[in-house]
Amino acid sequence: MLTLDSVYKAAHKLKEVIRTTDLIYAPKIRSDCKVYLKTENLQVTGSFKVRGAYYKISQLSDEEKARGVVACSAGNHAQGVALAAAKNGIKSVICLPDAAPISKIEATRSYGAEICLVDGVYDDAHAEAIRLRDEKGYTFIHPFDDDYVIAGQGTIALEILDQLDKIDAVVVPIGGGGLISGVAFTLKSLKPDIKVYGVQAAGAPSMVRSLESKKIECLSHVSTIADGIQVKEPGENTFEYTSKYVDGVVTVTDDQISSAILTLIEQQKLISEGAGATAVAAVMFDKIPDIKDKNVVCLVSGGNIDVTILSRVIKRGLITSGRTAQLCIELIDKPGQLKGVSNILADLGGNVISIHHERSNEGSDVIGCYLRIVLETRNFDHINEIRNALISKGYKLVD
Repeated sequence: MLTLDSVYKAAHKLKEVIRTTDLIYAPKIRSDCKVYLKTENLQVTGSFKVRGAYYKISQLSDEEKARGVVACSAGNHAQGVALAAAKNGIKSVICLPDAAPISKIEATRSYGAEICLVDGVYDDAHAEAIRLRDEKGYTFIHPFDDDYVIAGQGTIALEILDQLDKIDAVVVPIGGGGLISGVAFTLKSLKPDIKVYGVQAAGAPSMVRSLESKKIECLSHVSTIADGIQVKEPGENTFEYTSKYVDGVVTVTDDQISSAILTLIEQQKLISEGAGATAVAAVMFDKIPDIKDKNVVCLVSGGNIDVTILSRVIKRGLITSGRTAQLCIELIDKPGQLKGVSNILADLGGNVISIHHERSNEGSDVIGCYLRIVLETRNFDHINEIRNALISKGYKLVD
């Protein structure tokens, strides 16, 4: 059973392996409230998951340790279990979805774990881990629906309370619900006036749907760039704790998550994976109620993002935040047209990334052509300024 005593015991035990992560003031995230970032992306293994995994494994009996452990994960819990197992000198087998980022797979392997890649998503990896548990006798380390694991995650709340005197709200990512269960339970037990909000990806809203229907729902399909919270079904314990201690759960889109990742890179010099940026996205895009002039803590839960995915996310974030624009201009195919367009762009400070000129298609003017331009811009106001200037000079923009 989850108790405050177990959270404090976990904090004491974890001193031997984790670091106390910084709480950083981030004034540029949002101007009408004070935003602080709890940087679990800078934790050992790059994620909060090591807290729950290590505490759970530390509580196993000698017999359980001798049999070895098995776990399932999208990547971060895998690394936490692998590290904890290595520290305790026991065997670990980790089942990961085959679509997990290569960086997470290789990082898990580097801690000495035996890797088992499973076709599908987290829930498919879970099924394989259970099969191996039953077949081989391993001890299963659940990534979220276990009170020892939840107590380990709750130690984050103890750190936040030590680091900031006045806290109005804490915003936490939700996948299976282990993180928010531990954080919300601990905060509400010690400071019940603090609001706790959860955030899920719009493409994987399992906890949102479950709370709406007041019973656990299993989604038929989940899809999001936030692979760390791409979970079809919350746990029984985490659903109960979330229902009891969390003030609300919202969703953010992949585009909003991408914008948050880009904002963290540019403004805070922090690398976050998709799941880790959801809390920031929720605050940035006004998903959390009543936080004007309040002190708000966003939990950046992890930073283990594959560099190939990061490049795509940055590109997407640039588009959704108005930092790049794509224009298609219909022109008369005659000399000087490109020069006229270039002068307008240059005068307004648009920086051309690429340009493509093509003859008109069937159904358009015989002497017409299209100019497709990708350019760097400051924001959406800057894009509109450029579009309006082109239109005022007689150029026809094609959407």
